[in-house]
Amino acid sequence: MIPFLPVLPVVAQAAPISPAPEILPIEAPASPTDLPKPTDLPKPSGVIEIPEDLDPKQILQQQQVRPLPGQLDEIPVFNSNSPEVVLTEGILLSTFSPEGKLFPQAHLNFAFKGRFDVFAHHISRARTPQELRSLVMGIIMYNPGPESVTVEVLEAASYLTRPDALFVNLPPAIEDPLGRVYSGPGSRTMNDILRGRRQGNWPSTFEIPPGGYQMLMNLPLPAGLMLPTSNGRTTLIRLRSNGPVYLASMAMYAPKNETAEERLPTLEEWQNFLNTANLAGPRDLPPSPPDRKLTGPIIYGRVAGVAVGSEWKTWLTDKPIGEKLTIPQAGQAFSYALSTVPRGTLGTNQVQSARILARYADTAYQANGNYGIQYSLTIPLYNPTSQPQSVTLMFQTPVKEDRIRGGLRFFDPPEPQVFFRGPVRFRYRDDQGVVQTQYFHLVQQRGQQGEPLLTLTLQPGERRLVQVDFLYPPDSTPPQVLTIRTLDQVQNVSR
Repeated sequence: MIPFLPVLPVVAQAAPISPAPEILPIEAPASPTDLPKPTDLPKPSGVIEIPEDLDPKQILQQQQVRPLPGQLDEIPVFNSNSPEVVLTEGILLSTFSPEGKLFPQAHLNFAFKGRFDVFAHHISRARTPQELRSLVMGIIMYNPGPESVTVEVLEAASYLTRPDALFVNLPPAIEDPLGRVYSGPGSRTMNDILRGRRQGNWPSTFEIPPGGYQMLMNLPLPAGLMLPTSNGRTTLIRLRSNGPVYLASMAMYAPKNETAEERLPTLEEWQNFLNTANLAGPRDLPPSPPDRKLTGPIIYGRVAGVAVGSEWKTWLTDKPIGEKLTIPQAGQAFSYALSTVPRGTLGTNQVQSARILARYADTAYQANGNYGIQYSLTIPLYNPTSQPQSVTLMFQTPVKEDRIRGGLRFFDPPEPQVFFRGPVRFRYRDDQGVVQTQYFHLVQQRGQQGEPLLTLTLQPGERRLVQVDFLYPPDSTPPQVLTIRTLDQVQNVSR
């Protein structure tokens, strides 16, 4: 078995982890025209009725749920997540041309150029001694053009569950200024990218000659030693190229050297595998057709294709083009829906899932869950009253519903399944006017109400900006909400 190697991609050279970007005071736009123009969205759904069939274990939080203004950007994403559990080697996702390939249906023929992301999340599993062979995950790039292509690695991270990022029990919210709190490879990978890091020895740039191949990643995915066993690897890389490139992610059983020890495949072995391998297996369940009204269970499927959207960047304001978000009345709250999916829009009629440009026939029609996508929300809180008001911000994981009746439902206590685990960043001026940056690692179970993460006291007529950023982590289950609540009583303020 391949030993647990350090995370060193083939293109790597000695390069320190990039520091997190400098945190500057958040300034308001000069005028309303400087604000992004959100797309027209459905009207918010308010309190409709109090359901009579409320489960005794459930709590109804009566409040308005609003669709999220704005939309995803147009950055293409190489999204490799199917099959999630890989038991037979093969191609996970290829955007190469099918020409000259033994299995042309395994190649989607899409070239990336400019800004793009690479996201991959796969699991190796073994139930018998024969299945203990290590898989190796390779991501290969090809330059089809007549000139060299320069590729910039802006941020990059890749982690195994074992030994890099074990799933451990953590409190619902824990402050994490140094980025040392995580649970699972998805949580740790999102943490690095949120902080602007380029992990390990990924170089800042590399060249691909005309007609040349380059391994972007060549890393083991060993199942483990004890049976039954499994292991996962999550990867997210933000890139920029000055010319077209094709990519493919593949899973190959580790070849062996002369002493029967496992080793990493060579570039030539990966090239041959690309040309001769079929799709990896077993295949995930195919998704429910999107153009049919279904009354039974919905199968979302898993993603293997080219999605569109790396970031959802927007302002939360009273009007589509505005400069303030009026806080709720004392004792009241409203929420903005996050990562909504078909049949899970929380009454907003808004599906935030990224659309897909190219896919395999048995994989998801949309990137439901938006794994690896960054949400960047600017909130210009405004107190219109003549009295100081204390406002809290919190993440919540309500029961998934498409239509809400009276508000959001939660469980008390929350159900045991973990539906969200990952980092969130808040940037703001505190009540003393000092610029603050806080990172929290959150763990939320199904139906968990969450707890206040930030409390600010706004003076009469005050407007204050809060920036909330997070990347939606794999191993999470949408949707969530960002809730803004005004407290009944003002907290003590020292200015």
